[in-house]
Amino acid sequence: MAYIPFPDISPEIFSIELFGVTFALRWYALAYIAGLLIGWRLVLRMIRTPRLWTSGAPMNEDQIERLLTWVILGVIFGGRLGFVLFYQPSHFLAHPLDILKVWEGGMSFHGGFLGVMVAMVAFCLKERIPVLPVADLLAAATPPGLFLGRIANFINAELWGRPTGLPWGVAFPGEAAQTCPGIEGICARHPSQLYEAALEGILLFAVLSVLVWRRGWLGRPGAVAGAFLTGYGATRFLVEFVRQPDAQFVSPGNPLGLAWEIGGYGLTMGQILSLPMILLGLFLMIRARRAA
Repeated sequence: MAYIPFPDISPEIFSIELFGVTFALRWYALAYIAGLLIGWRLVLRMIRTPRLWTSGAPMNEDQIERLLTWVILGVIFGGRLGFVLFYQPSHFLAHPLDILKVWEGGMSFHGGFLGVMVAMVAFCLKERIPVLPVADLLAAATPPGLFLGRIANFINAELWGRPTGLPWGVAFPGEAAQTCPGIEGICARHPSQLYEAALEGILLFAVLSVLVWRRGWLGRPGAVAGAFLTGYGATRFLVEFVRQPDAQFVSPGNPLGLAWEIGGYGLTMGQILSLPMILLGLFLMIRARRAA
């Protein structure tokens, strides 16, 4: 069977020991940091370009720096609480102190998205800024962070796909190699992290960039945010068909890991959480078009 061996990349960039305590910088942490910094610079560039706005940018540079702090808190708390509530509520109910162990992994994009939304709305109310133009800015600046995050997922050998015989299947180490029922020897899986990096990161960023810089969609409040929500939701929905579901949803009677099933049809948790994003995105784009 043709397959691609998993590259030998350590999840840690480097580590140092000080006073008996080991501190490590991981690729996943660097992805978060770099994604936020790139997003911040993109937002600054957009508000510094008057031709993108019909009635002026909604924020000044000082407000953007303050918003960055709110966004960071929204990502961290929302991402962690989303993982706890959406994916492993029973475990964390029995072990509540584990919620604080963020260094052991466990973040949810959908939870982080909700956390950023709450932080953004609260910031806009506090600063008396219109919400939709700010949402457009954040949406246009998000895909690079998604790309880096998915690359870090690949390096960590986590969130891998279902078993496949395709020649670009990757033989992930560890649990991924041990959980292939009925498959002997090498277990190649879809590199679903790379699929998402290409779709949510590169493709979505390219589409939003055209809408912002060529089509003038920042002049239609809510349109860019709607395009982001629809694009992310649709691509995540599709990738879920080849992404290995979380272990708590898989059982002998539910090998596809469906979180909702009726009449022989069902959806994974990732697909369930993506559907509201798609609907909200379509609503925002229709609303923006009618208001134009």
